[in-house]
Amino acid sequence: MQAIVFFDIDGTLLRSGGAGKLAMETAICETFAVPPAGVRIPYSGRTDRAIIRDLMQAHGVPITEENFQRFVQTYLRLLPECLQRMQGRVLPGVLELLDHLQSRFGYAVGLLTGNLRSGARTKLGHFGLAERFAFGGFEDQHYERDAVARDALAAAHSYLNGRYDPSRIWVVGDTPLDIQCARSIGARVLAVATGTHSLEELLAYQPDLALPDLSHYPVFLEQI
Repeated sequence: MQAIVFFDIDGTLLRSGGAGKLAMETAICETFAVPPAGVRIPYSGRTDRAIIRDLMQAHGVPITEENFQRFVQTYLRLLPECLQRMQGRVLPGVLELLDHLQSRFGYAVGLLTGNLRSGARTKLGHFGLAERFAFGGFEDQHYERDAVARDALAAAHSYLNGRYDPSRIWVVGDTPLDIQCARSIGARVLAVATGTHSLEELLAYQPDLALPDLSHYPVFLEQI
């Protein structure tokens, strides 16, 4: 029976240098011809849909599905250029851990991310990671990460034909919301302090394991 390891993207696998934030904040102004609102929208660990909703509210844009789709089209058009401009990077230990998991039988590797599916594909493709993940949960329909986690687990169940060990499901993420959504599906959690939260902040949410970054991946492998 296989173990499942779900990875978050931003702050866990890679740092985009703020490309996603730049693309979103440019898209809201360009799509709806509004000036910058001058308000701070929280991004860390949240779904794109929730961030887009807050951006619309801040700029006085009616929150409709039509406006959401208009925004998304602009955002996805701007994202590749923003990724080029901001020059992010794959985080330490990521490639080595993925190589290890994917070269051995018994591990299935997927995504559990707040990104739109197309946005996730664009970000991962930019950093050469797009082919690493065969299934996952994305936020195209949801405002909350717990719902994304349920979708991710359903996708893994379908991909593996139900042949996995429910006691060996892990989520790797960099925010308290990653820890929370993992618990909602009964998963264990590796928290990494490569995003906006310190190791001490993450430990307060009681992950099963917390590491400074994924270059310490052998400690994780001992756990799984």
